Amino acid sequence: MALSYKARRRWSLVILLIGLPLYVVVAVGVIGLFNRPPIWLELLIYVSLGVLWALPFKFIFRGIGQADPNQ
Repeated sequence: MALSYKARRRWSLVILLIGLPLYVVVAVGVIGLFNRPPIWLELLIYVSLGVLWALPFKFIFRGIGQADPNQ
């Protein structure tokens, strides 16, 4: 079942305003459990976590910045 443009816009807003801050807190908390790694490794971990976070929601964010295709 495909989501409508309006539904995708609403879900993308919810994901960005609620999901992303929660994900950041979890990612920082997980990294904080370990001894601080070298800065290059820490950067690599944060970048990879950021990319992995965005992949499941790719279909929701696709085309959101464009005009409504149904109008």
